[in-house]
Amino acid sequence: MPNWNDVLNEILVFQSQGMQALDSIRRKYLLLLHGHTKRNVIAYYSGFLSKPTVEQSEITDEDKNGFMMCIHHLDRSKGLDLILHTPGGSIGATESIVDYLRRMFGKDIRAIVPQIAMSAGTMIACSCKEIVMAKHSNLGPIDPHLRGVPAIGVKEEFERACDEVTENKSIIPIWQSIIGQYRPTFLSQCENAIEWSKQFVGKELEEVMFSGERDAAKKARNVVKKLTAYSGNKSHDRHIHIDECQQMGLKVVPLENDGVFQDLVLTVHHCYMHAFQNTLCFKAIENHKGMALFKNIAPKM
Repeated sequence: MPNWNDVLNEILVFQSQGMQALDSIRRKYLLLLHGHTKRNVIAYYSGFLSKPTVEQSEITDEDKNGFMMCIHHLDRSKGLDLILHTPGGSIGATESIVDYLRRMFGKDIRAIVPQIAMSAGTMIACSCKEIVMAKHSNLGPIDPHLRGVPAIGVKEEFERACDEVTENKSIIPIWQSIIGQYRPTFLSQCENAIEWSKQFVGKELEEVMFSGERDAAKKARNVVKKLTAYSGNKSHDRHIHIDECQQMGLKVVPLENDGVFQDLVLTVHHCYMHAFQNTLCFKAIENHKGMALFKNIAPKM
């Protein structure tokens, strides 16, 4: 299996020959991956690990332009393998991108998570017919955040305040200092975001991943409950690995089941990691034909 250093060595060989190494090698392996699966391949990558302070590295509405470019001229009857590496982002943008992909490929979309698909990235994965994960891959909780604050945490804290004040009026000043920091309508915004997240993921699971199954609605509710369990997950950045994903009912296929497929997927992943570390690029949307949208950090003047 080509590892990080193997890919780096191949890049150095290409560079010594005066070739565009990063692009050439990455596109070679994307095309080989397509040749192995006979399915369309689109890589949706964020450089959030190597460039954590860059804005717009999360899922945004602008990303749809990249998907439109990559899907143009593809044979949609071959379905789509969507390689995901993202910290998440806007629920609205995520819902819109999923709607577009569904219109293009129907339900024949498979998510491949070589390493991390958190938050809204998990939502995208849950909208696919199945998820391919490696032993080191993870999804994450889908509890929404508003202004950097966990919406479910706000709701639970408010309910706790109500219960404790009802039992003991003397602690009203303590809770007033906390609840008083909420801006008008903030609580209702949190409640709406929670409901939106649950409804969106529940609907996608029921209609796609569990489509046609007699207990589809029940399975979807169970997965959503696990992914939005604020107290159980402890933190929004909790990593949920393959065993737990399977236990909660998600249709997850181990990447290691197919050695050739595993090698190709992880080589593609290493290629993007090298690109983010060695260029100004912080987001990439690219298909197996070499059509791509890259977002780069503006160079300092």
